[in-house]
Amino acid sequence: MSDVAAKPGLFAAASDDAPGGGASPRIGTGILPYQTLVQMVRARDIKGFPHAVEPEQIQPASIDLRLGRTAYRVRASFLPGPHATVMDKIRQLEGYPIDLAAEDGAVLETGCVYVVPLQESLTLPSDIHGVANPKSSTGRLDILTRLITDHGNAFDEIGRGYDGPLYLEIAPQTFSVVVRQGTRLNQARFQRLGAALATSPLRELYARGQLVNMPAGAQPREAAQADALQDSDIKDGLVPVTIDLQGAGPGSLIGYRARKHADRIDLEKLGHYDPADFWEPITCHREPAIVLDPDAFYILVTREEVGVPPDYAAEMVPYYTRSGEYRVHYAGFFDPGFGWDGVARGSKAVLEVRSHDVPFMLEHGQTVGWLRYDRMAARPDRLYGATIKSSYQNQGLALAKQFRAAPRGA
Repeated sequence: MSDVAAKPGLFAAASDDAPGGGASPRIGTGILPYQTLVQMVRARDIKGFPHAVEPEQIQPASIDLRLGRTAYRVRASFLPGPHATVMDKIRQLEGYPIDLAAEDGAVLETGCVYVVPLQESLTLPSDIHGVANPKSSTGRLDILTRLITDHGNAFDEIGRGYDGPLYLEIAPQTFSVVVRQGTRLNQARFQRLGAALATSPLRELYARGQLVNMPAGAQPREAAQADALQDSDIKDGLVPVTIDLQGAGPGSLIGYRARKHADRIDLEKLGHYDPADFWEPITCHREPAIVLDPDAFYILVTREEVGVPPDYAAEMVPYYTRSGEYRVHYAGFFDPGFGWDGVARGSKAVLEVRSHDVPFMLEHGQTVGWLRYDRMAARPDRLYGATIKSSYQNQGLALAKQFRAAPRGA
């Protein structure tokens, strides 16, 4: 969820003849940090074609993935399964090629499914696997994206030792979008498996305000929450978060609902679009609650300020039946350092919300999702934050970066 400033010569030691598998010795189990991702690029465990991997793609605990030159419009989503490649399935579905290298890019329409070969490919060591997520702006635009690998049985998963190309399924849900070769919609992180993260360290971090914290001026948490969580509240690395439907009081802005039949959005135009052309503001009423329309897409925000300590990364669980029949997050990965300044401070989790099948009522303070914290294999050399020009540090309720900022007090 960050944008890392380029460092000249970052990959200067890379060699075209360097063998794969050289990035992993002498590092612990957990999510691989920035400096190990750099080593993986140098060792050609991660390769870019036709353009080499660029320094600014490397984040504190993930790497941005770039669209290739051609998108294929297909009539259905798919997984290749163990006996087929992604291109085998595209040919089977008579995929229609679309050139993304044109100067004006190409429009991907709502209601359609596209599969795009990515510029990145992998030759992973046998003890490393990967997981992918949409980037923050991708989720906030309601673009469903899922990574696919050859012979894969699951979306957004890269098996241990995977050697081959990467593909991205793209299905715009609310807004048609303009993309180009090199557009970054997804990010991947890599992990060496180890023992599961114990509950007790998370409970201690929570009690110290390291993971979530109520902002200044908010109602204090109940004593049981402030002291420690019970085993029933936090386990398997999951920390609950709640919804803010009260804001600053009656009449204040608490969220957005996407307008139907809006114009297309060019993803390269940052700070360009008027939010009023694409979003209906949602304000707080006397009874802070909202009924989700299953045909609508919402941008909401947590009550809690969220923090990710430097030795951890976090992910919002996108769909969890304990919270209700709705999806609360598309782009759920939080890099080390997100919202963290010794404690969780100043950055809320923005939620991309869509109800499933039936209307669903949310009330202020209701638990809407869970953050899953995972340990880093090592502390990253770079952390999410202002020093690396991260887009969403110190965020409140925020739309994607393609929109102009709302006036203060709105």
